[in-house]
Amino acid sequence: MNSNPRQIKLLDTVRSRGSIQVDELADMLGVTLQTVRRDVQRLADEGLLARFHGGVRVPSSTTENIGYQQRESLHAAGKARIARAVAAQVPNDCSLNLNVATILSSNPACEVIVAGGSVRSRDRAIVGEATVDFIRQFKVDIALIGVSSIEADGTLRDFDLREVKVAQTVIAQAREVWLAADASKFNRPAMIELAKLSQIDRLFTDAEPPPPFPELIERAQVRCEIAREH
Repeated sequence: MNSNPRQIKLLDTVRSRGSIQVDELADMLGVTLQTVRRDVQRLADEGLLARFHGGVRVPSSTTENIGYQQRESLHAAGKARIARAVAAQVPNDCSLNLNVATILSSNPACEVIVAGGSVRSRDRAIVGEATVDFIRQFKVDIALIGVSSIEADGTLRDFDLREVKVAQTVIAQAREVWLAADASKFNRPAMIELAKLSQIDRLFTDAEPPPPFPELIERAQVRCEIAREH
């Protein structure tokens, strides 16, 4: 397709953010809402963008996630702010499910217990029935989870059934559940249901959730912390 420079910038902005509200796009591009809507419609017709109520996102499959290395680089600044916000809230001397074994194993002050199971080569996650059986032996203070999708009905979703089973077990064995999810996860589709917002105690994200999520979060009595840029 032959896009003008504004449409190319619009497309790059959405790809860098994952999802964004149309009115925010208009402000960033310095044009009217009508202009942005026309551009978004054209790009959506070409299959380059996907629309949702009030916003636009990168098109994605409900059955397959994007590559791990690509996910690792997307929204890196926002994820770093979320990580710092979560770390600041974790109390001393508590148990926490988190994939940090390789970081903490060299620290003699830390006791590191690693779940058994199959190591997934692309991201070193440990998954499978052996992992589920291992986790069921413990009660933890905090389960810190991530998801690929937060849908407009408050459903949390992901792509890998084995990973979902592990996360569901961690949730069941935790006294408190924290969800770390950057803003691109809102309104993103994924196939497998992992949990509901009502099962989450705290949500850490990097921008104001778009409608209808503030209402859903409040109704679910989830404490939302936004790790803002300073």
